Amino acid sequence: MIFPLLPAFLAVLGAGPQILGLIEGLGEATAAAFKILSGRWTDRARRRKPLVLFGYGLAGCARPLIGLATIWPTVLALRFLDRIGKGLRTSPRDALIADVSEPGARGAAFGLHRALDHTGAVLGPLAAAALLGAGLGVRSVMLLAAVPAALVLFLLAAGVRERPRAPTPPPPGARPTDESRPPGRTSWQAPPPPFPASLGGLGAPFRRLLLALFLFTLARSTDAFLILRLHEAGVALRDVTLLWALLSLVRAASTAWGGALTDRFGARAMLSCGWVWFAAVYAGLALVSGTAGLIALFFAFGLHSGFVEPAERAWVAALAPERMRGFAYGLFHAAVGLGALPGGLLFGAIWALAGAPAAFLAAAGLACAALLFLRRVPQL
Repeated sequence: MIFPLLPAFLAVLGAGPQILGLIEGLGEATAAAFKILSGRWTDRARRRKPLVLFGYGLAGCARPLIGLATIWPTVLALRFLDRIGKGLRTSPRDALIADVSEPGARGAAFGLHRALDHTGAVLGPLAAAALLGAGLGVRSVMLLAAVPAALVLFLLAAGVRERPRAPTPPPPGARPTDESRPPGRTSWQAPPPPFPASLGGLGAPFRRLLLALFLFTLARSTDAFLILRLHEAGVALRDVTLLWALLSLVRAASTAWGGALTDRFGARAMLSCGWVWFAAVYAGLALVSGTAGLIALFFAFGLHSGFVEPAERAWVAALAPERMRGFAYGLFHAAVGLGALPGGLLFGAIWALAGAPAAFLAAAGLACAALLFLRRVPQL
């Protein structure tokens, strides 16, 4: 309900493309840092659900309060809290999905997850458009987003059941000691290695994948620039919310089939196709100026999710050891989030100095460059 309204809301508060890039980039970088922490925490804990629940709760409290903001720094602060919540929930959630999925069906599992996520994202903008059409203001619509946020917490608390994971077995010949055994723990569990050792233990192929994903994120930065492109082309705010809902529907359908194709053709093939498609769409957004053409490219962009989102997550699960799965997902999301800050600032600066076409063309070029690094990662 809130995201498609945010660029226009910030414009009313006097914030331009550079501020939008700062807010979204800083928010994603904040989420990235907490995704690493939550990944480490979830690997040490026997349950992943508490972090997921707390993360959704924090975001659900902070995000609707954006409707009360009167200056853009307030929006920045609330998005900061919102992204902390996202950072705390994402790595444990993805690790939990990988835990219960068969290795040969993880693409389909994450495809289903992403499809359901995007289907939910259809309903929010549709509800926002209906409320705006009924005469409510943007601020009121944002505040009403607290209702679905409360429903999320209820479903998580009452509906999600998690089986405790077994403690990590001791290495051959190891003998438990009082120092190595946590208080109250009757079976041996190795303490997690320090951060540098953990990163090294994930292996060179995983680190190459992280580098490629980071470079691609410099190009993609934030979808808010797509909304701003439509808004500046003259698309009304109510229509933007409807278009965002339809884009989520395209993403839901594409990720559903994209996950199955990942299991069939492999993650590298799917990611490569997705990044080429992204570059082509962004080049089109630079060269096309008519409203109808921009809307068509806006929907074409949604197919990119089907190629990319299930493949990324399935590839991470395949390359990372099971005992370090949460940490691996934390690093994966961190690479994406940390790239969003410089990517958003760079995109916004190019837009402000040379216009939207130059910014979209530069992003398309960066996506092509990231493909060169992707070829060095072993196939799934």
